[in-house]
Amino acid sequence: MAKKFTSPYEVAYYDGDITRRMKISSMLAIVIKTSEEQSDALDRGADFVASFGLGWVITNYEIYITRLPKVGEQIAITTQAMAYNKYFCYRNFWIHDEQGNECVLIKSTFVLMDKENRKMSSVLPEIIEPYESEKITKIYRGEKIEKVENSDFLPYRVRYFDIDGNQHVNNAVYFNWLLDVLGYDFLSTNEPTFINVKFDKEVEYGQVVESHYDMLDTPEGKTTRHEIRIDGQTYCEANMKWKKSE
Repeated sequence: MAKKFTSPYEVAYYDGDITRRMKISSMLAIVIKTSEEQSDALDRGADFVASFGLGWVITNYEIYITRLPKVGEQIAITTQAMAYNKYFCYRNFWIHDEQGNECVLIKSTFVLMDKENRKMSSVLPEIIEPYESEKITKIYRGEKIEKVENSDFLPYRVRYFDIDGNQHVNNAVYFNWLLDVLGYDFLSTNEPTFINVKFDKEVEYGQVVESHYDMLDTPEGKTTRHEIRIDGQTYCEANMKWKKSE
């Protein structure tokens, strides 16, 4: 069975929005930090991976939210590199509160990217073995993401501080673009219960992205569909389910 790694965290004031709920972008930054801590503990940190000319890139998230932690809460973040095949690595994250209740489950897909040619690399045994992940042959295919129709959008310029060490926009930044277009009134009175997001292409410094969205009424509540586009091409796509805040 793959090794688990748990790290405690106190939700800081800058992690929260105006409702004091943890921002999705902050949550993802913290869970990725936990995976990096596990990698460092196994001597498979960023420097080791970079010695092969490679870097980790996230291609998908499926985020199941029971409730978002609030500012001041003590939470525990657990991660486990579940399985891998020739090209894809599947890692789960769990966020639990002080009582041990599961607040969030995140299923993620990672690939290794060749930093020079910006192409996907096969998974190297030297990198993956210490995690004791299950080796599989199948490719996990999550819920299909529905396309945006009749969209509204806002433009956003990619800033210097949006870029990370992989020389492209950090994945957590996409959620600021995806969510901001929904507006103050909606975001302050609704919270997500499920997010399915796919990162299709790298966004680079200086580009101007368009964050497109539409909103649907369903028997379960509101659903939003999202696309990040540049010059008519889709760089990121997402579907989200929502409930009214209590």
